[in-house]
Amino acid sequence: MAKEKFVREKPHVNIGTIGHVDHGKTTLTAAIT
Repeated sequence: MAKEKFVREKPHVNIGTIGHVDHGKTTLTAAIT
């Protein structure tokens, strides 16, 4: 169950990261990965 929630949250955060590409997307992506 925990794994499914993580996989579902990953794309959700990705959408926000793309919107904040000017807010240090590399740093955000590194923290998520």
